[in-house]
Amino acid sequence: MATKKQTQVRLDEDVLEAGKAAARSRSLDFNRYVERLIIEDTTGARAAGIAAAQRLIDEHGPFLDELEHEFDSPYDQQPGAAA
Repeated sequence: MATKKQTQVRLDEDVLEAGKAAARSRSLDFNRYVERLIIEDTTGARAAGIAAAQRLIDEHGPFLDELEHEFDSPYDQQPGAAA
């Protein structure tokens, strides 16, 4: 395993809090979250993931839209509206 180097960054408080919240939501500590972002960005992993997601949307977009509509349809009616 590579030796870890300590560094310091300065972030606006709201950016820091958003980063910490994002790390928590992924069950990561903040350092690991930042490390992962850098790795994904510098290895092309993030771009590959975005490209794969776009291919999925391009190939299956109409099906996904229809599925979303089916899931949302029970909630489309206004309260008190006749069924």
